[in-house]
Amino acid sequence: MSVATENPGSETRSILAPTGNRVRVVEEQRRKREILSKSVEKPKRVISQTPPKPGGGGGASVTVVRNNVSAESSSDSSSCNGSTVKTVKSVGSKRRIVKNSNGVVKPAKIVPDGVEALAISPMVPVPVKRCDWITLNSEPLYTSFHDEEWGVPVHDDMKLFELLVLSQALAELTWPAILSKRETFRKLFDDFDSSSVAKFDEKKLMSMKMNGNTLLSEPKLRAIVENAKQLLKIQQEFGSFSNYCWRFVNHKPLKSGFRYSRQVPARTPKSELISKDLMRRGFCCVGPTIVYSFMQVAGIVNDHLTTCFRYNECSMDVKMNSTPRLEKTEAIREAMETTTCTPNESQLHEP
Repeated sequence: MSVATENPGSETRSILAPTGNRVRVVEEQRRKREILSKSVEKPKRVISQTPPKPGGGGGASVTVVRNNVSAESSSDSSSCNGSTVKTVKSVGSKRRIVKNSNGVVKPAKIVPDGVEALAISPMVPVPVKRCDWITLNSEPLYTSFHDEEWGVPVHDDMKLFELLVLSQALAELTWPAILSKRETFRKLFDDFDSSSVAKFDEKKLMSMKMNGNTLLSEPKLRAIVENAKQLLKIQQEFGSFSNYCWRFVNHKPLKSGFRYSRQVPARTPKSELISKDLMRRGFCCVGPTIVYSFMQVAGIVNDHLTTCFRYNECSMDVKMNSTPRLEKTEAIREAMETTTCTPNESQLHEP
């Protein structure tokens, strides 16, 4: 029996596997290729998308860089339902491409430079909810009056006298008609300076009637002049007409809280009390309905509907000064000297 001798220079022969040497050699070669491919950096993979133009021609290409982002673009990624969404926005471009991990490319959106897509989402204007008596057909002047003046607390005596005169005019005119002639009212009554209106004599009233500038009837004009005289007396007694009016509500506006316009009353027990006191002091044409209209427009009562956007605004940050302001100006003294009526004890007595 002969023994095989090993040749030192010969290559060791691989042991045969059940399927032969071919399978093992192929697996080793594939493993080496994988290791080699990991050590070498893969080149950047670029996907180019050219959105078509309406005419069928080509458009400007938009480049999306995967794996690495080029220096000329910025990217951000977010995760949604387990899939990663990658957003790439090119600098200086107005197109935006969004691509998720599933390889689905969303249509490009045109956005301004440096502005995210959410910032330019279409905004639908929401109509402002006002009181029911303000409709789409209301005059702009009337709507502005509702939004800016009606229900706002007023503490200026000249402004209060103006609102009282306009409330008295409601017996013959409507708010839109009064507001359209407001400047005429101010010229007619010297910007509602009570000390000046109190000096109107018979000649002045007749001249107003002869010139055709009379917006109100003659009895209403005489009532306004008489009310101006009585207002001067209230200013001397209470310091201001504002203090007199606001003391009936403890210097805080009343909040009605009505939801529907049909719930708003034409008169209240409070307006009846003020009306009675005004008439006792010599005021004319100051019935409970007129007084309540005056309380509404002067903000003494907030009758904006709860569904109106002005309801909370008129009640917000209301700061009142309950201390009477003892202002006895020379104009009031001069006007008092021209009046022939003197207050009696019942007029000076506070209810």
